[in-house]
Amino acid sequence: MSKMIIRSLAVLVCLSATFIFARAEITTDIEAKPIPDNLAVATFAGGCFWCTESDFEKLEGVAKVISGYSGGKEAHPSYRQVSSGATGHLESVEVHYDPTVISYEALLQAFWRMIDPTDPGGQFVDRGHQYSTAIFYHTEAQRITAEKSRKSLDASGRYDKPIITPVRQAGVFYPAETYHQDYYRRNPVRYRIYRWNSGRDQFLKMAWGEETLHK
Repeated sequence: MSKMIIRSLAVLVCLSATFIFARAEITTDIEAKPIPDNLAVATFAGGCFWCTESDFEKLEGVAKVISGYSGGKEAHPSYRQVSSGATGHLESVEVHYDPTVISYEALLQAFWRMIDPTDPGGQFVDRGHQYSTAIFYHTEAQRITAEKSRKSLDASGRYDKPIITPVRQAGVFYPAETYHQDYYRRNPVRYRIYRWNSGRDQFLKMAWGEETLHK
C-alpha cells in the first residue's frame, strides 16, 4: 500500500471522528481538580494525544492521563480551533504519576519512545505546529532533568538528525473534549486503524527495535 493511501486512510479516520462527535466539541466534562498529595504532574506534547495518552497509561506508577491543549494563548480552545493551527496550542497530555513508583526521568525515557523528536513539522501523518512535540516542565528540577535527557539522546547518535523537541515552561493546560479522553479504550477499532495507518509504530520500531513501548 502506498504512503499516499496510508495517509489518506488515517486522515479519513480523524475526519470521521471529528464529524461524529462535532456537537461534543463545545464543552468538556473534565474539570480541573487538585492533584492528590501522593501524585506529581508532567506534561508532554507528542502529536496525536490519543496515542501518547494510551502509551503513558501503560506505565506502572501512572495514575491518570488527560488529553488536552498546551502552549497557546487562546483561553479554553476547542478541538476545532486547535486543529486549525490558529491558537498556537499543541495537542498534549497531562500525566499524573506516583514519583515513588516511577520517576520523571523514566517518564522522559518513555516519551522519547513514543515520538519522532527530529520532526519540526508535526508527527507522522499529522502535520502542523499543533502536532509538534514539546516537554512542558512544571518545576526547575523537571527542566534540568528534561534538558539533560534531551542532550543525552541527541549525543547518543540514535538519529541522523538533531533533536528539536523543545523544553518549555508549562502554562495553562486545557483538557480536551470528553470524546477525546480514553479514545483508545472507547473506540478501539478506530484507534487501531488510525495508529497503524499514521506510520507511528513503524517509525518507532525502526528507531528503537525491541525497546519500543507499543508492541
